[in-house]
Amino acid sequence: MSGVRAAAIYARISSDTEGKALGVTRQLEDCRRLAAQAGWTVAQEYVDNDLSAYSGKRRPAYQQMLADLADGLRDAVICYHVDRLTRRPVELEQFVATVDTAGVRKVRFVSGDMDLGTGDGLLIGRIMAAVAANESAAKSRRMRRKWEQNAAQGIPHGGSTRPFGYETDRKTIRPDEAEVIRQLVARYLGGESLRSLCTWLSEQRVATVTGREWRSPTLRGLLRSGRIAGLREHRGEVVGPAQWDAIITPADRDRILARMAERALSGRRTPRRYVLSGLLRCGRCGGKLFASPRENSRRYVCLTGPDHGGCGRLTVVAEPLEQLLVEAVLRRLDGPELADLRAGRRGDAAVDVLSDGLAGDQAQLDDLAAMFGKQEISAREWRAAREPIERRMRDRQRQLAALTRTDALAGLPGNGGQLRAQWDEFSLSRQAAIVSAVLDHAVIAPAKSARSLDPTRVQAVWRA
Repeated sequence: MSGVRAAAIYARISSDTEGKALGVTRQLEDCRRLAAQAGWTVAQEYVDNDLSAYSGKRRPAYQQMLADLADGLRDAVICYHVDRLTRRPVELEQFVATVDTAGVRKVRFVSGDMDLGTGDGLLIGRIMAAVAANESAAKSRRMRRKWEQNAAQGIPHGGSTRPFGYETDRKTIRPDEAEVIRQLVARYLGGESLRSLCTWLSEQRVATVTGREWRSPTLRGLLRSGRIAGLREHRGEVVGPAQWDAIITPADRDRILARMAERALSGRRTPRRYVLSGLLRCGRCGGKLFASPRENSRRYVCLTGPDHGGCGRLTVVAEPLEQLLVEAVLRRLDGPELADLRAGRRGDAAVDVLSDGLAGDQAQLDDLAAMFGKQEISAREWRAAREPIERRMRDRQRQLAALTRTDALAGLPGNGGQLRAQWDEFSLSRQAAIVSAVLDHAVIAPAKSARSLDPTRVQAVWRA
């Protein structure tokens, strides 16, 4: 009798590109054969498919096996090879300590006849684990170099999931999804929020490439990616043009990044409920008015306290004020000075200039980093040269963010009457973007009653 009543079989493969688990299946077959030859009863098979033993990432099945060994539930272990068990010397020592504490003396390998319970066997196991770790490190270095070379050449990075907007070759544009991306970009630049766009995608029954519903983080990643603009990214940074066609222009991507940066600075996280939020000023103290809902009404209020800093002596009912200022915005959009903005004919040249300038600034920073890496310049010279470039980049990004506001007006109907007819069809975030593209702010003068609105109390300050 072998004396083994509850053996554990462990199988692992680090890469399963086809997703068929054929590698671990072959390992399991060989391990079962060895168990039968030894007369061991197999209690459980622990399998980690498509998981590396070198990266240090958690392997659920392996961790469960260690726990079962420590609890005395398993009295032997069979694995195909020691490098299937681990490719990290420190992890081998942890495994040996676990089986030693648990009193497990029988650990067998299909390939590589050794006994980790003896001094010589443990020495051989340590040598093999060190060799496996060195092989993995060398492979990782080669792969990183290959990825860097592919990125520099604009070659797409592989993966089991195709990118939205492209076919499985990661180069050919998928027309229906590309059109969805263009609509998303236009609507986001027009002022709609990521949340409302996710709702629209759900209503249109447009799913992600994995068949799931869109969420704001996933959509944010798609819109800000260099891929859809025909740019190759590596480790989160654009390294050059890609070897596939763009769905949007790099300038549009810069607009998207500028708007995302502006929204991050504004700190807005909750869904918008007031179309004039951030646009109203108190006529008494000059402080900003804040949305302040009551049970049966919506109001804008000058609030006191350290977080607000107002006088606390002015309140105005929201609905009539919003109607008044929205109507004023629509009338102003009828003016000839805003016709070009509605048609999307202003700002494109300026955006292109700013976008090209940002690209040039980034290239300069990259050149400086390369010179510093080659020790051609000192750290002091590197900092002195970097600071004016970064200041220039921040200035250009601010200008780009200001120009991006006018995207809310691009493609709107040609007159206020048509826009009025469509106004209720726009999301609240789009309505607010249109208003803020035309109105810089409005000053609300004091009144005796907060329940009525005298139009003479409202002084609009228009954007140039």
